[in-house]
Amino acid sequence: MITLGVEEEYLLVDPVDGLPVPMAEAVRAAADLQPAVAGGEIQPELLQMQVEVATPVCETLDEVGGHLLRLRHSVAAAAEEAGCLLVASGSSPFGPGPPAEVTDRIRYRSLRSDAPRLVDEMFINGMHVHVAVPDRDAGVTVLNRLRPWLPLLVAMSANSPLWEGGDTGFASWRTIVFGRWSVSGVPPAFVDANDYDARIDDLLNAGVLRDRARVYWQIRLSDRYPTVEVRAMDVQLRVDDAVMLAGIVRALVTTVLRDATAGQPSPRPAPELVAAAQWYAARHGLTDVLVDPYTPHRLKAGELVGRLIEYVTPALADTGDVRQVDALVHRLMREGTAADRQREAFRRGGRDELLRLLVSESTMSHRH
Repeated sequence: MITLGVEEEYLLVDPVDGLPVPMAEAVRAAADLQPAVAGGEIQPELLQMQVEVATPVCETLDEVGGHLLRLRHSVAAAAEEAGCLLVASGSSPFGPGPPAEVTDRIRYRSLRSDAPRLVDEMFINGMHVHVAVPDRDAGVTVLNRLRPWLPLLVAMSANSPLWEGGDTGFASWRTIVFGRWSVSGVPPAFVDANDYDARIDDLLNAGVLRDRARVYWQIRLSDRYPTVEVRAMDVQLRVDDAVMLAGIVRALVTTVLRDATAGQPSPRPAPELVAAAQWYAARHGLTDVLVDPYTPHRLKAGELVGRLIEYVTPALADTGDVRQVDALVHRLMREGTAADRQREAFRRGGRDELLRLLVSESTMSHRH
């Protein structure tokens, strides 16, 4: 069984007005005292208004769901103890709030000095899926072959339509905000792991990057683990949608490696086309047509999602995940993305209704 792990970032907000609050240290301290939390599972993030969690290495999607729900409940309980609330939204929907407080670590302080306004606006939360690969060359094969699917993952995971009190018109505003860093967005294609490392070394030697952790591509090789890390998705409002995306990402990694082993040619969509498809996915989510970078033509979102699921079904079958992922994908297509639900709540009842939705669904039980 190919192992996987998930990292999630959450926003801490005021219970009354929903504004971000710099309570991360207090929340982490309270969470660390809880018996359900192991050391290192709750981590600091760039801003004091955020916390990050990381699951242990998992073999099954049920493990992923169980760990995420446990961690969300633990952080939510710690947040309440500290006087704030946990919200699993890809952006800060309420604002403008207090100035961004950077976590007091050398790396985060250097980020602030290098890119002041960008750091001030990093009220965004992502979901990162790590999938084990045999070696770094296999990882680069995955990077190259997964690139055309990244825009669809952005569309399916869209959960950041609102920003500081207003509608951005984008389903995933986080994608747009995060794409402003010097090394971000869809990565280029690479020859092999040596090429990947050499090109990052060039960025380091040129002084564009201070360290490898600032490679903010939507998919990259992990420097800490023998994994590829898919970072294209907004954090999910509901745990079971996070489970669905984790299952799809693992199945994609398995499928593209099988294609490579079978000698299938690697897709080589033009970089400008993938970048434009990603922007379009961030703009529209699943509400419109999407760009299929393979062809290149526009397709109905549902048709492109159907193609993706058809493509990965054999890999999902191998891990026993077909039924669970299919059911969650059908619900996604029926109910829309979390971005759609955030907008509807905001339209229906303004700030209060939206805050209720975000708080209640962020710790909703994982459904099978």
